Amino acid sequence: MGKKTIMCCVTLLSFIFPAFVLAAGLTSMEQLGKIMYQDKDFSRNATQSCQTCHHHISGYADPTNMRDPEYTVVSLGDDGVSLGGRNAPSSAYCGFSPPLRLQADGTYVGGLFWDGRANGADEDLQDPLAEQAQGPPLNPVEMNMESVEAVVDVVRNANYRPFFLRVFGATALDDDETAFDNIARAIAAYERSPEVQKFTSRFDSGQLTEQEMRGLSLVESHCSSCHATVVDETAGDSNAPPAPLFTNYSYANIGVPTNPLLIGNPLDLGLGGVLDDPNEYGKFKVPTLRNVALTAPYAHNGYFPTLRDILDFKSNRDQWPAPEVVENLSMDVGSLYFSEDQIDDIIAFLRSLTD
Repeated sequence: MGKKTIMCCVTLLSFIFPAFVLAAGLTSMEQLGKIMYQDKDFSRNATQSCQTCHHHISGYADPTNMRDPEYTVVSLGDDGVSLGGRNAPSSAYCGFSPPLRLQADGTYVGGLFWDGRANGADEDLQDPLAEQAQGPPLNPVEMNMESVEAVVDVVRNANYRPFFLRVFGATALDDDETAFDNIARAIAAYERSPEVQKFTSRFDSGQLTEQEMRGLSLVESHCSSCHATVVDETAGDSNAPPAPLFTNYSYANIGVPTNPLLIGNPLDLGLGGVLDDPNEYGKFKVPTLRNVALTAPYAHNGYFPTLRDILDFKSNRDQWPAPEVVENLSMDVGSLYFSEDQIDDIIAFLRSLTD
């Protein structure tokens, strides 16, 4: 085959499968998921994609919030006006979270979104990450698509339609619900790929400084009951991560105050609102600490603009405004009483978790 013919083939592939070459090293499913993760046509006005609010430059959280964590704490909707009610969490490393379940000790773990509503109970998907991927396109204050059919029509009319049919089969777009599930499966596959779940931080390579080691020691001794510093090798989970994620997938009400930037929003009950269970009111998913230095602001409502702020809050909660939800307040945080030097050490360690 001549050089000219080879170049023509590459050009044709790039036209049919946009970003195909850029996604080299991913499986076909992951490549397809990446294309759709970046496709703004999944929003009504073609203004935002999954990547808009979950971008790698901000640790797969919202880069707009990261750039202005004092005043921009939730994401802007596709219409350019609507605002979400919660800070966009990182989508990195979410693929390890199990389905929502009640443990023997009466606590919940797993599920996705801050409130666990993507719980893995869908009989067809059986995957909380794929369930989560189906939420934003249909959310009226996010991507604002009018129906499942409208979401699927994006693929039917896309230049990557042949790629989608190659991955899922020639009839994969015949039924809207089936196609919608397959869109979610592909996006979830990309979010589980090595491009998103990298494990390439300095912590992973064992290159911590003395200060970062002191910070790790403090996290291990004071924070690991929620931000687990080891992988549970006794769980027997085939989806277990190769290294710590610094979360145990649990839920807690740490006493976050009402964010004055969100005044007018209804009281946010978190997991308790989803389960309609007063015993869970105010509890939100414990996030991973990986890439946390990039994902400002912090907490479900973005109340804390910096790592120092949220560490100071966890160190001495009584010096901050009252909790938005007073029920089920965790006593594991709020009275850690770190010194300024210790907070410096913890921040140094948290920065070592950036991929």
